[in-house]
Amino acid sequence: MHTINCNGRLIDLSTPRVMGIVNVTPDSFYDGGKLKSDSDILNQVTKMLTDGATFIDIGGYSSRPDGVNISVDEELNRVIPVLEVLSKEFNNLNISIDSFRAKVMDQAIQHGANMVNDISAGTLDEKVIETVAHHQIPYIMMHMRGTPQTMKSLTDYDNLIKDINIYFSQRIATARAAGINDVIIDPGYGFAKTIDQNYHLLKNQRLLKFHDVPILSGISRKSMIYKTLDIKASQALNGTSALHMICLQQEASILRVHDVKEAMEVIQLYHILESN
Repeated sequence: MHTINCNGRLIDLSTPRVMGIVNVTPDSFYDGGKLKSDSDILNQVTKMLTDGATFIDIGGYSSRPDGVNISVDEELNRVIPVLEVLSKEFNNLNISIDSFRAKVMDQAIQHGANMVNDISAGTLDEKVIETVAHHQIPYIMMHMRGTPQTMKSLTDYDNLIKDINIYFSQRIATARAAGINDVIIDPGYGFAKTIDQNYHLLKNQRLLKFHDVPILSGISRKSMIYKTLDIKASQALNGTSALHMICLQQEASILRVHDVKEAMEVIQLYHILESN
């Protein structure tokens, strides 16, 4: 059984949880530019919590392939006002800051974030690991190669699952050595992986349990779904729900999603399936 400590609150991950995505970016692949005001943000977060989300993930840097590499100040200008609004409106909200920059993480934590979601697992900013360790909060580390700007060309692997496991062994060891207690790993669907590699990874995701830490699966409305089905991201909810069931069968503890209600329904059906 895995539990994580969010500001003194122990969260049991033996029951799968949902993390709702709140992108405060103009260019995210699915919902970029949708949230234009404080009320938009509050309405979305309120709906996600009502629908059953345990965590809210706030991101101000679009990590989609070929995304614009914005400055640290621009990223801070996007996320800090949102965190201030949420901290005023909600008590005991589990907020994850989706960033790979130590300065953004540090400022976000001071404004209410109590988890870090890092696409680079500390490889793009050498101060990230010590920052997370200093604040003693849960750390989600994702598998990726290169940067969002270069990752599409870095898809050659000797053995995909083995290479990802080696990567996580090294990154987890670095985090543990720094004193980070709660580590969660994200396989990194869509990051430095072809569509076929994404499906191979999904089919074998449970092999990442080798590390004995919780797995977060982030496949919501991604190109591995909409390109395969020849549809738009806005039409990929059905495909997302289908693959969420596979994620759970492959031992995901957290689903990171755009659509919380539908993900919670998948978890409900998964429980019934597992209990029979």
